Amino acid sequence: MNGWLYSLYALIIAIISIFTGEIVTFVMLGFILISLQNIHSTLKELLKVNREKN
Repeated sequence: MNGWLYSLYALIIAIISIFTGEIVTFVMLGFILISLQNIHSTLKELLKVNREKN
């Protein structure tokens, strides 16, 4: 469910960035959000492994 919601948010922000001319900002924001999503999934995986040990 979250995948299409993230895509919808990205599409809306992309349309706004095209009209305002802030395409570079949109690309950099995309890189930041992808990095944060990767960090979040890694931390969730580490928490799962840690809880299984205990």
